[in-house]
Amino acid sequence: MTHPLPFALRRLALGGLVAAALAAPLATPAAAQSPEEGWAGVQAAGKLRCGAAVFPPYVMRDPVTGDYSGFFADLCREFGEEVLNVPVEFVDTTWDNIVAGVQTGKWDLSLALNRTPTRALAIAFSDPAVPYEITLLYNKDNPKIPADAKGLADLDKEDITIAVVSGTAMDKSVSPLVKNAKVVRLPSSDEARLAVMSRRADVLADPSDTNRLFIAANKDWAVDLAPQPAISKQGIGFGLNAAFPAKDIAALNIFIEEKVATGHVEALVDKAVQEVLAEGQ
Repeated sequence: MTHPLPFALRRLALGGLVAAALAAPLATPAAAQSPEEGWAGVQAAGKLRCGAAVFPPYVMRDPVTGDYSGFFADLCREFGEEVLNVPVEFVDTTWDNIVAGVQTGKWDLSLALNRTPTRALAIAFSDPAVPYEITLLYNKDNPKIPADAKGLADLDKEDITIAVVSGTAMDKSVSPLVKNAKVVRLPSSDEARLAVMSRRADVLADPSDTNRLFIAANKDWAVDLAPQPAISKQGIGFGLNAAFPAKDIAALNIFIEEKVATGHVEALVDKAVQEVLAEGQ
């Protein structure tokens, strides 16, 4: 699927931040049930707890109401209500803590996780719901960026600063490859993009589709580079505790498979896109 995945255009265009939303008090999770109980334990507890770190349009949170949206939040809600017949509780977290939270049973599913080998050693994964790759966004008038740049190595210079969202797959994929440039790890996607807008950073490492929409909103200066060789091409799915029963993960995978095959995931992406675009009007 190559559908564009935008983010909060209005907040980006105005240089606003969602830091206030991220700084809001965390929801208090219920007492952890044993992950070995699988979906039966979730049903006995009476709710499906979904760990949610904000990254529009995958996961969005209204800073006023606290309500969650975005297509991964919608998928989680549908799985809880349609398959398990329980309501969904979203537990606010950060990208630095989203893996640890599902490991320690603070929630049952982590939303919108890149399926990486390192993470797979620590937790279990569902099948991917959408694909993913990293591109490098920068100001076309930045004299530090070589005109013939083809990959990350061409930007790995001592006078270049690369912005990433701390704890994300972009951070974990890009940071180990950088030998000379400075990597700035920021707590939210808006802050990372604002760093490039304000020229505090020279390059933003982010998903290709969100970078594409950011360029559409900033055509006068923003461009991106699809690095060769590729930095990362993965799928994005749900994360679960490693002790979760294989048969129960299979049930989640069948749910995802059907939602993808019938075009429902694409429809949820469209819904999230329209929500973000409406914010930009």
